Amino acid sequence: MTKIEFPQSRCRIGVSRADVTPPVGIYHRMWGAAKHDKATGVHRPLTITTLAMSAETSPEDKADTIFVAVDHCLLWYAEMAALLDTISDLTGISVDRITVFFSHTHAAGLMGLERIELHGGELIPDYLESLGQKIGAAVNDAVASMQPAVISYSTGRCNLASNRDFFDPDRKHAVCGFNPKGTADDSVLVGRVQNTESGQPITTIVNYACHPTTLAWDNTLISPDYPGAMREVVEEETKAPCFFIQGASGDIGPRDGFTGDVAVADRNGRQLGYAVLSALESMPPASTALQYTGAVVSGATIGTWQFAGTDDQRQSDTAAWNHLVTSCEIPYRDDLPDRAELQRERSEWLAKQDAAIESGDASAAADARAMAERMTRRLVRVEHLPQAATLPYAVQIWKLGDAIWLALDGELYNVLQRQLRATFPDTSIVLGTLANGSKAWYIPDRESYGKGLYQEDASVLAQGALEQLFDFLVLKIRTLLPTP
Repeated sequence: MTKIEFPQSRCRIGVSRADVTPPVGIYHRMWGAAKHDKATGVHRPLTITTLAMSAETSPEDKADTIFVAVDHCLLWYAEMAALLDTISDLTGISVDRITVFFSHTHAAGLMGLERIELHGGELIPDYLESLGQKIGAAVNDAVASMQPAVISYSTGRCNLASNRDFFDPDRKHAVCGFNPKGTADDSVLVGRVQNTESGQPITTIVNYACHPTTLAWDNTLISPDYPGAMREVVEEETKAPCFFIQGASGDIGPRDGFTGDVAVADRNGRQLGYAVLSALESMPPASTALQYTGAVVSGATIGTWQFAGTDDQRQSDTAAWNHLVTSCEIPYRDDLPDRAELQRERSEWLAKQDAAIESGDASAAADARAMAERMTRRLVRVEHLPQAATLPYAVQIWKLGDAIWLALDGELYNVLQRQLRATFPDTSIVLGTLANGSKAWYIPDRESYGKGLYQEDASVLAQGALEQLFDFLVLKIRTLLPTP
């Protein structure tokens, strides 16, 4: 081999950024164990970052795809549908061309309309309306700023992410916490986006799989968790917005997490940010290949290599654009909880909470409150599920030059990400989860069922769903890649 090509995509891209920090005092309690309802302050602002993208040959004022990175955990079904409709109405872009990627921070507040009657919940409707308005305006700004761009991809390494399916030997039960013997993907895929002609930075894409659960029940501040400090590190160096995409992190979280100390979240973010900068420094100049240029006789005979510009055919190959919208019919689990039964259990736990408070048993009150919260979330999970045997699991795949971009629903176990990248080692795979929310919720791998894991309890799909989805994705990706 005397020539090495580097993964790249050529397209048109525009970017925009806006602050979407909720007001202090809004409902904030994300954790069942939390003792507060309202946010008491702001650790770091929450942001949205929008990407307007199209094929290199598309008209200058036309965006084929809109990606939005949002500093929130997720939105429920009805709230998500309303948000997409608002964005579409303000931009004239159809809902099926808009993909919202949630960073999944658990410290932004839980913006469900079922919380309106709780302390601070009265602020949620107006906030959700303003969120849609700000995203719509940012999308219009991104479309207006579209320019010819080249994306160069590189993979860095960061051991912030750790497996979080741990067996508690004392309780003899699985818990959600750091598992030192577990497996986690430490790869961070980085995309450096530059103007094709000037080389000026446009944005930096960061795709990493790790639950933003540094901050937990003891934290009362609105925060993007570790992605906030990560963006700060990257943007200080690149002078361009950073676009974060959460990977397959269903069983992955930070080794140092579940704390109320915002300094830990910042430390975790800087760790990832430095890994991103390392990956950026490893990248070759855009639109180049590394070529062997021959031997030079010195004290030793040296083989020399140099970067050289790519030819027209290579540039055409990296500008290939294909967008596939499809779905995979995945069976629901056959033991989904009954909605009426969940409502009854929730009422019982709320009654137990009131009784514990009246008797002065703070510990029992906290446990009952956590269980009532668990029942509330189970109700939300099943409330909008159709009465059918299977879920039409939505999949979007983009072939952008040498890269495959995936937008997937729900919280998928990390093995899916690892196996896809192992199956296509010569393709840069950008895998985004929680795309437009979560109808599927958690999707564990087959071996993780039957262990009493929280993720299994929270799933709505049958055992084997992840493996079925993997086979489906492999099949579809192969239709988009050149035949060897």
